Amino acid sequence: MPNLAALAALIGDPSRALMLQALLPGEALTAGELARVAGIGAPAASAHLRALEEGGLLLAHAQGRHRWFRLAGEEVAQALEALLGLAERQARRPWPHDTALRRARLCWHHLAGQLGVALHQRLTTDGTLRAAPGGWAPTPAGEARLRALGVEVDAAARAPRPCADCMDWSERRPHLAGGLGRELAALFLRRRWLVPLEAPPGDVLRRRRLQPTPEGARALHAAFGLAP
Repeated sequence: MPNLAALAALIGDPSRALMLQALLPGEALTAGELARVAGIGAPAASAHLRALEEGGLLLAHAQGRHRWFRLAGEEVAQALEALLGLAERQARRPWPHDTALRRARLCWHHLAGQLGVALHQRLTTDGTLRAAPGGWAPTPAGEARLRALGVEVDAAARAPRPCADCMDWSERRPHLAGGLGRELAALFLRRRWLVPLEAPPGDVLRRRRLQPTPEGARALHAAFGLAP
C-alpha cells in the first residue's frame, strides 16, 4: 500500500514546501537558489533536497559545479496545485495575494489563474475540444484552428497526457493541463502575448505571475475571445 503519511510528511515541512512551490512553474533551480527561497543554509537545503529526490518528488541534474532541481512530473505539480487550493479554502480569508497572481500565472508550463480558467471554458464549449478518455481532444475543426494559430498540436499529442484538466487553486475551476496546455502557454510566451512579471527574490508565488502585453491582449481577444 502506498505510504501516504510519508509523502505528506515530505511536503509538510515548511522549508520543503517553499522549495516545491518555487518549482511549480516548471523551470529548474539550483540548490543555492532553493536554499535562498526557503531561507535556510546550504547544508540544510541539501538534506531537504535529497529527501525530496529520494521521495520521488524532485529530479536532479548535475551540470558543472551546480545541481539543478525540478519537479518530477506534471502529476506532482497537479497535486501541489490541489493542496494549495485546499489550503486557501481552509484559511477562509480574503484573497491574500496581489491581483496579478490571480489573473494569470504559470502552473507546470500551463496557463493558470483567471485567464487560464477562461481559456479552458472557451475551448471546451466552442467546439475546439471534445471530451475524450483522460480529458479532452481537439475536434477536426478545432485541430485546424489550433494549427492555424501556431499551436504545436503534434507535440501536444505525443505527451503522456495530451490534454487534461488541472484544478486551479485560486479559481477552484479547471485550467488546461497536459501537452496542449503546455503548447498553448508556450505559444503565448513565444509570441510575447504574455510576459513574466518581476518578483522580489524569494517570493515563491509572485515568480509565477504573467501579464499580457498590449499586443497580446488584442491577440488573445481576437483568437479566443478572452479579455485579459
